[in-house]
Amino acid sequence: QVQLVESGGGSVQAGGSLRLSCAASGITYSTVCLGWFRQAPGKEREGVASIYTGSGGPWYADSVKGRFTISQDNTKNTMYLQINSLKPEDTAMYYCAVRTTVPWICQLYVREAALSRFAYWGQGTQVTVSS
Repeated sequence: QVQLVESGGGSVQAGGSLRLSCAASGITYSTVCLGWFRQAPGKEREGVASIYTGSGGPWYADSVKGRFTISQDNTKNTMYLQINSLKPEDTAMYYCAVRTTVPWICQLYVREAALSRFAYWGQGTQVTVSS
């Protein structure tokens, strides 16, 4: 059984940093599509970062580029989202997701928030940024 467990969210002041973690069991992070999404109250879920662990570099939404960094540690089967220079508009529930079928189609599905293309999801972790 596949399970993704998220941690690392919290309440911070603008300009602060957080590191979100997404630990997997039942699958490995080799040759998969990893994605981070967020959903603010009253808004649709949006993709913010992705990486295909087989090859290629990460993708970031314009709103987070330069502030967010996606990475993975295959020895711990954990992916991370380092978020710096937090802004109040970053306040949202953050979700990790993994796509294992045709994983090289990664950036497109995260960018377009094609949620049904991701079979596995974390439970979400809340990030709240105060001004």
